[in-house]
Amino acid sequence: MSLFMNLCAFFCKLVVLPMYIAEQAGLLSFYKRVFPIIVYKISFSYNDKMNDKKRELFRNLDRFYPSKGSLRILEVGCGSGANFEHYPTGSKITCTDPNPHFKKYLEKSMEKNEHLVYDSFIVASGENLQAVEDSSVDAVVCTLVLCSVKDTNKVLQEAKRVLRPGGAFFFLEHVVSDPSTWVYFFQHVLQPFWYFFGDGCETTRTTWKDIDAAGFSDVKLRHIQAPLFFMIKPHIVGYAVK
Repeated sequence: MSLFMNLCAFFCKLVVLPMYIAEQAGLLSFYKRVFPIIVYKISFSYNDKMNDKKRELFRNLDRFYPSKGSLRILEVGCGSGANFEHYPTGSKITCTDPNPHFKKYLEKSMEKNEHLVYDSFIVASGENLQAVEDSSVDAVVCTLVLCSVKDTNKVLQEAKRVLRPGGAFFFLEHVVSDPSTWVYFFQHVLQPFWYFFGDGCETTRTTWKDIDAAGFSDVKLRHIQAPLFFMIKPHIVGYAVK
């Protein structure tokens, strides 16, 4: 199946070649404005289907309260703020995203979640969180973000840097399927199309390996099959302690 898969993937790459050329020429920059609208609309369906998984995951935030004060959360790639409803009351939230056009949708989520304290929205990639001080947060949250960052390892090291000792990195990410499955086949074949639809999203990443290798003191990680479109059914969920 490997040869056939590679041939099909090559054909798909040829089909979308004009899109790659347009991207390099900066002709697709308008999609940065459109993408937040798509994410905001999709987030309602995703949250509904993944509500139990999110609630189970973020219940563990209670383990990482500081000895004094409120829980300090940094959300990397916050998007439209789809996780806010699951955060403990009184938590202080700092948001980062490389796309500034998410801000107005983020503000809508803030209005709906008045149980939280919002610190700031920082336009920054996950690989460069220099605006956030070392050891300054109790938890870093990253959901459906590591599939599209340029350097997964750098994002994880930045998360470790800003976490206080004993803090935790929380993740919920779609990943590549088992190589023996047809899902794996279609993830690789259709990836060229998916890349543009998802603004750089990749369905073929083995993100759990990056997290395991990032040097956290303890990693709680599970593989699950999410009730979603087949391309993004395989998920990992858990947290890693600094």
